[in-house]
Amino acid sequence: MASLIMVPTLNFSVGRSGKSFRKTNSVTGRVDVIKAMRIEKPLEELYNVRVERNVPAERLVNLGVSKWSVWKTGKCKLPWDWQVDQLVYIEEGEVRVVPEGSEKYMQFVAGDLVRYPKWFEADLWFNGPYQERYCFRAYGDD
Repeated sequence: MASLIMVPTLNFSVGRSGKSFRKTNSVTGRVDVIKAMRIEKPLEELYNVRVERNVPAERLVNLGVSKWSVWKTGKCKLPWDWQVDQLVYIEEGEVRVVPEGSEKYMQFVAGDLVRYPKWFEADLWFNGPYQERYCFRAYGDD
C-alpha cells in the first residue's frame, strides 16, 4: 500500500530593495520574510591598501624612513594614480583617500605607514598642512 507524503514547497521572491526575501509555504500559506545580511569589507582590503598605525620607531629605522624623499602640501584636493607601489609614512596632518568610483573614503593620519598598490587611483583630500616621507617599492618588497 502506498502512502502519500506531503512535502511543503517554498517559493522565494526578492523584495524591491533587494535586501529582503519573502518565503511562502505552500502547505500553510504563511509568508515569512528573511532579511539578507550585507557584509562589507573595509576599503583598505578592497583596494589592497595596507596601513600600520602608530608605527614603532624601531620599525621606521629598519625601513630607513629618515632617508626617504619628503613631500608637503597644504589644504587641497589632488587626483592621483600610483604607477608603482608606494610606501608612505605620514609625519604631519591627515589625508582622506577616496578611491575612484567610490563615495567612501579611507583616512590616514600622522604616525601611519601606508602602502598604496600599483595602478590604484584616488582623490586625495588634505584639510591643512601635511607632510609625508615616501619611497617607491618593487612588488613584494616589504
